[in-house]
Amino acid sequence: MKISKRRIWTIIIFGIVLILFGWLILNNAIYAARIDTSMNLSVMLEGQYSIDGGEWKYCDGADPIKEHFKKAEFKGKFVDLVEFYHDMYITSKNVWFTIKYSDGKEFYSNRRDDLSSFISESEMMQKDRMLSTPGYSVSQFILDYDEAFHENLGEEMTLEVEYPYDGRGPVFSDVFNVTMSFSDGIYFRFLFEALPVILISILVCFFGVFFFPIASVIQGKFETKYISFGALCFSGGFYTIMQSACDYLNLWIMDPTTVMMTDRLSLFFFVIAVVFYLKSVLSGKTAKTIAAVMGTAFTAFAVAATILHMTDTADFIKTTGILYYALAAGALVLTPLLCMEIRGRKGFDLFDYLMSWVPLTLCILLDIAGVLIYGRGAFFIKIGLALTILYQMVRFGLDLRKQYVEAIRYQQVQKELYEAKVSVMTSQIRPHFMYNALTSIAMMCTINPKTAQKATVTFAKYLRGNMDSLKQTAPVPFSQELEHLKKYLYIEKLRFDDLLNIEYDIQATDFELPLLSIQPLVENAVKHGVGMKEDGGTVKISTRETETSYEVIIEDDGVGFDVNEQKNDGRTHIGMENTKKRLHDMCGGEVIITSKVGEGTTARVIIPKKEEKGK
Repeated sequence: MKISKRRIWTIIIFGIVLILFGWLILNNAIYAARIDTSMNLSVMLEGQYSIDGGEWKYCDGADPIKEHFKKAEFKGKFVDLVEFYHDMYITSKNVWFTIKYSDGKEFYSNRRDDLSSFISESEMMQKDRMLSTPGYSVSQFILDYDEAFHENLGEEMTLEVEYPYDGRGPVFSDVFNVTMSFSDGIYFRFLFEALPVILISILVCFFGVFFFPIASVIQGKFETKYISFGALCFSGGFYTIMQSACDYLNLWIMDPTTVMMTDRLSLFFFVIAVVFYLKSVLSGKTAKTIAAVMGTAFTAFAVAATILHMTDTADFIKTTGILYYALAAGALVLTPLLCMEIRGRKGFDLFDYLMSWVPLTLCILLDIAGVLIYGRGAFFIKIGLALTILYQMVRFGLDLRKQYVEAIRYQQVQKELYEAKVSVMTSQIRPHFMYNALTSIAMMCTINPKTAQKATVTFAKYLRGNMDSLKQTAPVPFSQELEHLKKYLYIEKLRFDDLLNIEYDIQATDFELPLLSIQPLVENAVKHGVGMKEDGGTVKISTRETETSYEVIIEDDGVGFDVNEQKNDGRTHIGMENTKKRLHDMCGGEVIITSKVGEGTTARVIIPKKEEKGK
């Protein structure tokens, strides 16, 4: 059943409207559920806060705090309604925090070095390494069973949050937040905030692992660009998963430093994949070498950072700071290399080249600038990766269509070549030629039986050679063509006797050409050249090698003809046209014919030399 384009567009528009409507309902349902079951806060206190010892500002606990900090201090009471919730989760990334009562007594702290007052140093090191690294943590409080919490509910509390690393501090709300809920609200938050992005990112990973490598196989060759882009998709999807899930991983992975290491390693892998993908886009040998060196350097850097982290020498936050500067330096090197290769590209080739790297590179540069200038990033890269994935999928579709068209064209050419060979074969075993050959052999049976026997065997081999030509799809050595040609001329010599002289000047044989491609030219020389001359003549077959080609020359001193008159005589000349087409399609050859009335004809077959590999 054929579906009209109008109906297809109607189905597409209806599907889009349905998806948007469903998404709207889902969002409203999520919002309503979150209001009823949980509450997300910047901090759990309502009162005042100070950033890095600055002025005190009002804080209601709910509004995000979009300020960079090294140390933030909060004073106030727990927010209203907190006593009605069952759980409180504090999610922190790379910061230490401590909650104290008004008298200075500690309510809770995520500092692991505080354990030293309860256990020995050796036990502490065995229990938890990297005590100076906060990592990514999720601290859970069961409020219903915390008597101290309820006893001090109306009391003023203090919250201290500290970023322990050098350099500019992060935005507070990016590294610290609180979730209040009736039961397991952090899991509910993960389900509706992080999981949709994670599922989409898993799909991106799937494309990276399966779609683009399979695309390379479908292309019928090892396509480095598709393989490297598959690695980019997988690492980009994994990086996005970590960005969405890192706030919650400490719920399942006990060690906060391991969570942080997993997140940071995903960034390293993504950077390495980007560099090697851009290397596959480049075509210049020097540019590819520079990109390969950069990719190897980033890989070595990732290995060194992992070793430093696992040996508690320097954690990933310290080495990641160096990575951003290394990325900026790498971008300053790669971008000019990519721009230089724009020269000489036009039309779709230029558009394809630019779409392969501009969206991704531009978004990476924007994110690097955001991290170095504002201390925030990792937003634009998702857009750049999505655009690049969509384009590469479209590009694959175009490549597949091109391959299909080429396959159809190849089959058509093979069919035409087969028909041409059939035409050549049938023209050479036509009844008139067979009648003349058999008549000549019959006459020799009486005059010279041995010659007749030899002629019969030669004629049989000649017919077999013509039949075998139907199975031959590739060019054959000239020596094979010459042997078949000699059989044909031997039979014609029996017929014309002294009226046909044959000369050979074979100086080169180390080349290939289509089977039965020279014989039609020799046949014309015999039949329409010396055969039309009363006293006969000579047909000379020569070969020679030049710097760029091989040449086969067929000369006769027959009656000749006017070349221009032949072109306009209204005849089809199918045999000659088939010969020219086969030579051109199979080995890039051409046929040049010159002739002069009363003096003879010369046909030159020029076959270009194949370029040697590596040149």
